[in-house]
Amino acid sequence: MTLTVNTFLELAMVNPINVEITARLPALDVPQCMLTAGCLFQAVWNHQAQRPADAGVKDYDVFYFDDDLSYEAEDAVIRRAEALFQDLGVNVEVKNQARVHLWYGQRFGRPYPQLHSARQGVDRYLVAGTCIALDIATGEVYAPYGLADVEQGVLRMNPVHAEPELFLRKAGSYQARWPWLRIVEPD
Repeated sequence: MTLTVNTFLELAMVNPINVEITARLPALDVPQCMLTAGCLFQAVWNHQAQRPADAGVKDYDVFYFDDDLSYEAEDAVIRRAEALFQDLGVNVEVKNQARVHLWYGQRFGRPYPQLHSARQGVDRYLVAGTCIALDIATGEVYAPYGLADVEQGVLRMNPVHAEPELFLRKAGSYQARWPWLRIVEPD
């Protein structure tokens, strides 16, 4: 199988929760809205492992980018999302990527650069091949490192967010669920 964008989307949308979330997200009315992370790429691994598309998906990540940096504005979006998705019975994590630098250091003990788009948040995942998102407004798949690593089960450190210890922990958690994944050790 060659993992084209169309094949990727077909596999991701086998998960009915992804279908429902993408259908409802325009109602949030937030700028640069993207469905991202494991709910998308894990569908490929689950397909390859002959598991249900939603197996092992712990949450559904939604990124957006709003210049209003107040906690109150983001909290209002989170509350709207909770109401919008409450009947799905899953955890939908909504984050304004414009605000991440304000809380990241306190939560994780290391600085985080101020971002200028939702895509830059996707660009900072620890595993390069998992930097994947679906732009809700355009239907475009954003995958700055392409889809080959996901297709081939290769886990390599993202050079934009080079944190070897965190990368190995994240890659190891993926490999524990999909043992055939191959970790490329950081230099």
